[in-house]
Parts: sequence; structure tokens; C-alpha cells
Amino acid sequence: MTAVAVALSIALPFAAASATARIPADVAGAVPTVKIATTLVGPLLVNKSGRTVYMFVRDRPRDDVCRTIRGCEKDWPPVTTAGKPVTGPGVKKSLLGSIPYKGKLREVTYKGHPLHTYRFDTSKGSVINIGIVQYGGAWYALNAKGGLVK
Repeated sequence: MTAVAVALSIALPFAAASATARIPADVAGAVPTVKIATTLVGPLLVNKSGRTVYMFVRDRPRDDVCRTIRGCEKDWPPVTTAGKPVTGPGVKKSLLGSIPYKGKLREVTYKGHPLHTYRFDTSKGSVINIGIVQYGGAWYALNAKGGLVK
């Protein structure tokens, strides 16, 4: 239980359940969809598992071009969510969004960039694949402002 939920349950013992339900997910202890983590090249956007997320230079704002290129999505899977993306530490809520993906899933975006992980990243916060060129374009990490980390 988060500190906010504990405080509510102490202050409002008979209404704790309903009060907690009204707390925004990013405050009530939901697992963040993306967060900022410290890496060897500085703070970067990572997914809920701590893996570096990337943007593809061929993607357009709120349009995942990788999905249309054979094999791309397998190597560079999109960061997805079944609901609204949840901000984690260091993430600017105003920059976090999503676009339609498959079925009820949504692909997470940051400053309009569709987000991807790399299937060959083997550790949390890996930076060795930043700037790799595949599928006709480069892949870069993002900082908290949504700027490219090359």
C-alpha cells in the first residue's frame, strides 16, 4: 500500500476504499509504463522493466512506421499498455501519450515519438544499442524532455 493510500485509510477509515479508487493511478502505486533511470550516458526513458526505450527516426509523430516494415516490430517491439500510460519518476506527464495499436492495446508515445524496446538488449538501462541503424534508420534513446540521446 502506498503512503497516500495509508494516509487515506487512517484519515478516512470508513471511506478508504472509495477514496483510494479516486486517486490517479500514477499516485496510487500503479506500475509506471515508463520512467527515467540513470544510465552510463545519463538519465534515459525506460519501460516498467527498466529496459531502455527507443524512438525510430523513420517514425512520424504519433505514427509508428516500424510496424509497416517486415521484421522491424519483431526486433523493436513497441511499448504498449492496455489502459492509459502511467508516468513514473522523472517522466513529464504532459509528454506521455498513446496511439492505437492492436485490439485494445495502445502504443505508448513520448513527445509524440512512438516508443520501442530492442529485443537484444540484455540488461536494464543498456546503452550499447543507442544509435544503431536498422530498417533504414537510426534508433535513439530519449531523455526526460523527449530529446534524442545519440
